[in-house]
Amino acid sequence: MTAMRAIDVYSGVGGWSLGLRLAGIKVVGSYEWWGPANETNFRNNKHRAQTIDVRTLSLKNLPKRIDLVVGSPPCTQFSYANRGGNGDVADGLQDLIRFFEIVAHVRPRFWAMENVPRIAAIIDAELRKGGALYRFRQLGIQHRVINMEAFGLPQRRSRCIVGNFDFALLDSYRDQTDAQTLGGVVSALDKGKICDPNYGIILDRRKLTEHAIEEPLNDEETRINRAAKRHHPVYNQMPFPDSSRRASRTVTATCTRVSRESIVIRDANGRYRRLTLRERACLQGFPITFQFYGKSHAQKLRMIGNAMPPPMAYFIAHAMKGTPKSRVPLLTSFAKSLVSPEASPKETRPETAGRRYPENRRFRFAIPNLRLSSGVRFELSNHFDNASTEWTVDFYYGSSKSIQSIDLGRPLLRPLLAIVQRRRRDLLSIAKEAEVLVSRSDITNMQSLWSHRGPGVTRAFDLLDEVGALGARMRDAFSADEELAKELVSEALRLQMARSPIGEEKLLANSATIASGLLIGSAVNAALDEKSIPSTRKSRRAIVSSHRIASSDAPNSPPAVAE
Repeated sequence: MTAMRAIDVYSGVGGWSLGLRLAGIKVVGSYEWWGPANETNFRNNKHRAQTIDVRTLSLKNLPKRIDLVVGSPPCTQFSYANRGGNGDVADGLQDLIRFFEIVAHVRPRFWAMENVPRIAAIIDAELRKGGALYRFRQLGIQHRVINMEAFGLPQRRSRCIVGNFDFALLDSYRDQTDAQTLGGVVSALDKGKICDPNYGIILDRRKLTEHAIEEPLNDEETRINRAAKRHHPVYNQMPFPDSSRRASRTVTATCTRVSRESIVIRDANGRYRRLTLRERACLQGFPITFQFYGKSHAQKLRMIGNAMPPPMAYFIAHAMKGTPKSRVPLLTSFAKSLVSPEASPKETRPETAGRRYPENRRFRFAIPNLRLSSGVRFELSNHFDNASTEWTVDFYYGSSKSIQSIDLGRPLLRPLLAIVQRRRRDLLSIAKEAEVLVSRSDITNMQSLWSHRGPGVTRAFDLLDEVGALGARMRDAFSADEELAKELVSEALRLQMARSPIGEEKLLANSATIASGLLIGSAVNAALDEKSIPSTRKSRRAIVSSHRIASSDAPNSPPAVAE
């Protein structure tokens, strides 16, 4: 029986091609603009991989007699991870249009595309009359958002699969293999004799590549990771460290030692570390013999994170072939045939800690004890005006699409203190402590310490924690006098808002925390103003107002927060 023939466009490192090859389909051509990804595809899958921008690919040069077209057009412009979902959708649509143009030209029996879940709604909208995809409606376009964990991948990776094949048959392949966990993958690669968690390949540990263990996160990196995952003001909370007892979170193409996207585990010594390249590749369903020919660690991260998981491609290929569930071979049946390419890839070093950061490294972290969920937070932030750095306590509330703020500073501090003085003079001492704390801190050199560029006495996180401790004391005091707390919150809103603001009800319902933050934040800012150089000092309202405008322009790209 003649094997079905396929082409793979926007092919990346060949995740689609590997899955199709294991399903007995002959891939006769791959097309991808990025050279290192093409080399990886060519060496591992041993078929022609052409380096070309698919948008400029001449349709008349495509192979004839093609049964299948598959591919993964770039998802960057559609992803919510790109500028909070504010990518250039119109530009991204050009790649979808190009994919469908190729399908319409080749006229295969079956085709399939993989992309981020958001693409489902975009396709539905653009298939309507007048839409960018309307002319392709005859291609039999269907789509499903699929969690690939259900097909044996040790990763909770949800992707939209678009195609014209039997999705019901694909769905019948679910749960064919035992569920895998992040801990299981990490443990499998830590043996002397390694057994591939996906394919059952047996390999001596000394022959395992791309498994250099990255140095553990330092205290600063650990804190930033924990904060970004557990206490993010807008996005859903994540566990820290990641749970070893379930499939991993989505493996991404770009992540750093201090990014929310990084998967972080605890090692045998109780330290926190990120995953190795090989661990990420296994979570993506690549065999331990698959090699990545990137020139740097970052390039290989990108290759792996952007790839189509081969196991998912394998099952889609069988659905296209019409293979009954009972006749789909297990992936472990290919263990002996999955061997490494003859040429070894370049060894690359993982990212290390302790490097210097830009002089204008941003610091935006919520103050402990003064934060609420749904975007309500007091945060210590730095702002830059030419060569100077301004540190402020800022207050944000409202929805992600309508960020509100209250200007914290001496103009607000005076009327609030006047109210407190008449009712609770004990609270004045806590506000005074906040001013004294700042006056005794080395604010001048705090930015150089934060950017790892020079000496200093006060670290930004130390100031953050001490302000948070004062906030806790004042919050506890206000808890016994809720009416006073509400009066302060209402007065702050009256002074700075001409209309009823979004989120006022929530602020009043949490008046003890909000009143504490207003008093402490205003006291801290008043003291910070005193320590500023007069010639470079900006008004507190100007700093916060300009910052709020920037935040409103990108509402779904919120700051990190600290525990």
